[in-house]
Amino acid sequence: MGHSFDPADRILISNAVFTGEEDAPRRAAVAVAGDRIAWVGDPDAMPAGLRGPDTAVEDFGDDLVMAGFHDAHMHVFHSALYLSPLAERFVGDNEADAVARLAPLAARRPAGSWLLTQGWRDYLWKPAGMPSRASLDAAYPDRPVAMYSGDAHTLWLNTCALERLGIDEASEPPAGGSYDKDADGRLTGIVREAAAMELMPRIVDEFTREELLDAYRSFTAYCNEHGITGICDVSLMAMPGLDFVRDDLFSSLEEAGELTVRVSMFPTLLEDRGRLAALREAHTGPLLSARGFKQFFDGVSSQHTAWVHEPYSNARFEGDCGRPTVDAAVMEALVAPAAAEGAPVRIHAIGDEAIHRCIDIFEAHPVAPDTPGAVTGGRHTIEHLENFQPDDIARLAAANIVASVQPRHITLDPGGPERDLGPERVPYMWPFRTLLDDGAVLAFGTDSPVTDIDPVDAVYTAVTRRDADSHEPAGGWLPEERITLAEALRAYTAGSAVAAQREGEVGLLVPGQFADAVVLAPNPFQLAPEGIQQAKVQATYVGGKKVYER
Repeated sequence: MGHSFDPADRILISNAVFTGEEDAPRRAAVAVAGDRIAWVGDPDAMPAGLRGPDTAVEDFGDDLVMAGFHDAHMHVFHSALYLSPLAERFVGDNEADAVARLAPLAARRPAGSWLLTQGWRDYLWKPAGMPSRASLDAAYPDRPVAMYSGDAHTLWLNTCALERLGIDEASEPPAGGSYDKDADGRLTGIVREAAAMELMPRIVDEFTREELLDAYRSFTAYCNEHGITGICDVSLMAMPGLDFVRDDLFSSLEEAGELTVRVSMFPTLLEDRGRLAALREAHTGPLLSARGFKQFFDGVSSQHTAWVHEPYSNARFEGDCGRPTVDAAVMEALVAPAAAEGAPVRIHAIGDEAIHRCIDIFEAHPVAPDTPGAVTGGRHTIEHLENFQPDDIARLAAANIVASVQPRHITLDPGGPERDLGPERVPYMWPFRTLLDDGAVLAFGTDSPVTDIDPVDAVYTAVTRRDADSHEPAGGWLPEERITLAEALRAYTAGSAVAAQREGEVGLLVPGQFADAVVLAPNPFQLAPEGIQQAKVQATYVGGKKVYER
């Protein structure tokens, strides 16, 4: 006797269904009942009763049907803000060009209000070089300007902004941060790491709740348009009360029936772990929940704030190895009790020494599986993992640690790894192939707003090791670390589900999981790797509901 089914609400049929369990798509039907998948199989062998008179049947022909993309690492508040009319987002060709591009924002924002941008990267400018407040002061002497760097680790402020924030030459930056000064001891307007993070909440404080809700509404629609059905909103701050994980805004959308992505929240790990407990208690629905903690171990290589074992190749001083944002013993003291309570922890670690120490800590303190309220099968995650000590790749996999990586970071700074780390360390940069071969789980994301959220571009970069915009370098950067299309799609779905602590809920097109799916055409499995970006999102479904149609 076969299993009998009630009529499905929706059935998706295609000659190319990628469930995530196999390495290639096949002809299949995906039946949805309520917000979950009820059945997957050969359309010609569909159980009796599954296709009822009111069942919506959609046949996508040769288009690819797959699980929805799940961005394992993004900062929603900043992503939404910089894509909204409240701010601007650009790199600029040089310092003067970046200042000039403020004009449209200055014209549309009220007089005297902050001018806020994100995206400048001094190492990509011609000429390269750190900017100063002087150029901003010349254009905007009476308006506060805050320009956040593309990597979200540095603020470039003008004099009006410094004054409004109460920062002068005598001001002391918080631990793990700095205020740059020139040879005469005067502030340059460059504020780094923890000091920049501390100032951001005060800068964005002038935006109203309604303005921010509009930004979140637009951003979730932008996600759906790009086939994204799930996101991990991870803390951007390593300080009390400054994590920018705005459950209040998500909750307002959820209550209004306007939340169209599945959100997993990861607030900052502090000595007081009450925020995660409060979020878990407040948000118990299928769309919005809190799943673990986030912390920071170092900065970024391009600014020599990532923590490396051997000094930078282009060291700025004797023993220039970057530094940890907090001492390793302090990090362990934060992680140990959280893990014992069953709470997974995600740690930003970019330099090889930060990664090494992170693995040490996670090996010693795995997520306790059986504590009350624990995440079932919870696993710790390391974020970014840009350059490894060779033996640590296998260690990471053996310790069951998830590698949460952002493929588009590989090509953000052409020549940067060679410049900063030298030829001996370069082969261990973003080693996706080696990580998979050693048995690690890869989870893909974008670190938005650091790179754009488009998953197809990130998949292209993972498969070709080429930049999604310039398509350079022609043969791919470290081409031996390329992965297959199936592996890249799996990292962006099932892998990200593991990082989100939602394994078994999302990430595969299998019965019992939420019906989060995306349709791509042309089918990228039919395209050469160089042509993957031709694939466009045709439709997006979250919990069986169509939330986007091309």
